[in-house]
Amino acid sequence: MRLASFVFATIAIAAFATPCAAEQWPTRSVKIVTGTPAGGSPDFVSRLLAERLAERLGQPVVVENATTTGVATWNAVAKSPPDGYVLSMLTGSFSARAAVAKALPYDPVKDFAFITLVSGYPMVVATAPTSPIKSFADLIARAKAAPFAVTYGMNPPGSVHHLTGELINVEAGTSVRGIPYRGNTQMVQDLLGGRLDVMIETGTIAFAQIRGGILRGLAVSSRERFALEPDVPAIAETVPGFEVMSWLGLAAPGGTPRAIVERLNREVHQILELPAVREKLAGVDNVPTPSTPEEMRDYVVRDSARWARVVDLKGIEKY
Repeated sequence: MRLASFVFATIAIAAFATPCAAEQWPTRSVKIVTGTPAGGSPDFVSRLLAERLAERLGQPVVVENATTTGVATWNAVAKSPPDGYVLSMLTGSFSARAAVAKALPYDPVKDFAFITLVSGYPMVVATAPTSPIKSFADLIARAKAAPFAVTYGMNPPGSVHHLTGELINVEAGTSVRGIPYRGNTQMVQDLLGGRLDVMIETGTIAFAQIRGGILRGLAVSSRERFALEPDVPAIAETVPGFEVMSWLGLAAPGGTPRAIVERLNREVHQILELPAVREKLAGVDNVPTPSTPEEMRDYVVRDSARWARVVDLKGIEKY
């Protein structure tokens, strides 16, 4: 009888502990882990949100630029206590990595509590201002006329840059050859020096270089022309139906109480409605893309599946 009473009491305590903790949350500082270096778009957007969230939650919200990136950072977040005190600003690389990984130490869906998509931006196909390639349609025509002769600069294999280039090859029926780089600087130098035909870069970097006259924008990967740079055509104007948007989204460890997820979702949505916040996002070429937790989860699933298809079709080596 005593054992039965003890078991019943234990179950009752467990049943009520999580809701009570969620109602009292937060009682201390909250951390947003970016997994990217300081200064980039994920860092900027995280700090923009952190400042406003701190005001609304009544507790400090700090941004941590992890010393590790990618899988190691996401695994650390996934393995953190699901109590709402460790969050992560996921990027489009999260779903790309899921598609090219031989194995992951976490489940990219089950081990995360998705809160909301935050912002998005397209990838950009660009070339040198003096390049004989005058448009995206011109690029495709040249690529079809000379398979594997036309090159595009990209971030390392498995990156969103790389996969976007290969998706173009799949959908346009071309064989543009990807050349990996470790950063934008050398890629631009080779582009301007005529050693590279085009490059694929995030809008958060490429648009500033286009506005500065360093690059010529050939196309953006969004379904339609991007609102913040409408003079650059969409790839879909040449390859109907083409769409790739890189993204930022807030997530927590899987199992985080629904009440905490909903509170964060509500607060972030309200923050993204603020004119000052929208203006600052536009300043780094991001547009707000708030979602429900379920919409973010479904988006990550679709994004990962799309990249997995590209990996399979193009025989991209997993690592």
